[in-house]
Amino acid sequence: MTGAPDSGAHDPRHDPVLLTEVVAGLAPAPGEVMVDGTFGAGGYSRALLAAGAHVYAFDRDPDAIREGEPIVAANDGRLNLIAERFSRMEEALAERGVGPVDGVTLDIGVSSMQLDRAERGFSFQADGPLDMRMEQEGESAADFVNHADESLIADVLYALGEEPRARRVAKAIVAARPITRTGELAEVVRRALGHKPHEKKDPATRTFQAIRIYLNRELEELEGGLAAAERVLAPGGRLAIVSFHSLEDRIVKRFLRERSGAMPAGSRHRPDAGASGPAPSFEAVAKPVRAGEAELARNPRARSATLRVARRTAAPAWPVSPKGVLS
Repeated sequence: MTGAPDSGAHDPRHDPVLLTEVVAGLAPAPGEVMVDGTFGAGGYSRALLAAGAHVYAFDRDPDAIREGEPIVAANDGRLNLIAERFSRMEEALAERGVGPVDGVTLDIGVSSMQLDRAERGFSFQADGPLDMRMEQEGESAADFVNHADESLIADVLYALGEEPRARRVAKAIVAARPITRTGELAEVVRRALGHKPHEKKDPATRTFQAIRIYLNRELEELEGGLAAAERVLAPGGRLAIVSFHSLEDRIVKRFLRERSGAMPAGSRHRPDAGASGPAPSFEAVAKPVRAGEAELARNPRARSATLRVARRTAAPAWPVSPKGVLS
């Protein structure tokens, strides 16, 4: 393997979860072309570069692109940073004359870099402006909680945060307007749900997750990214997806089961497409992987992570039929 030089900008706090397992699933070889759809602090990209691969890395966050430039400079043209959503990888790669690729990896959801910076407003662990915008433009979390209808807020919290008392929380949010800080929103939710300080999980977690996913259209982006990966992968190419909660993992699991022909047989209510349906475009190469005890000890974020890996077949990509959770 060819060792890639390091820029010196690496922060061990931002090691991606399941790094060893992701790299094993992608099996990068010198000269192969890999896509890192969620660059973040560059952990996956660094490992792929160290294996001798050429990497096209995507991130919608301008901070990640700017802070990744030293890694680009240190790797002799083998890393290309692209300021785009990963759902647009097909178009972005075509614009650069890049044909089918050998591997795609996606680490779904918010990055540690975003969570750790109070000024980005993704977390209530440290008070900051209520923002949550990955692209740093468009509607902010403050805009949403202060102007959305109570019914929409409740729907978002229930569907995307799996908050069982979504209507109670939504009513409390509307009554507390204006809300401009992460700490303020967290306290509103805690009061609405009767949070006790000794409880292990802060009830505000579900509300923050829901608003973040809604604002950044994360589930729609995931659906689009999976379909785009299907189109850009060469036959034999590998797909490695790390998800962090049930909403994400259900989308990934269903996509891979459909595309590998492993969906349950049809019924009289939902007939089986049978041989007339599209040929399988993926085959599973391993069972889902969770973090081991050693990784959990050094990186608690890995506790909820699930890795799924599949290999592209030679069959054509399936027709796209996007299904957003909330419009």
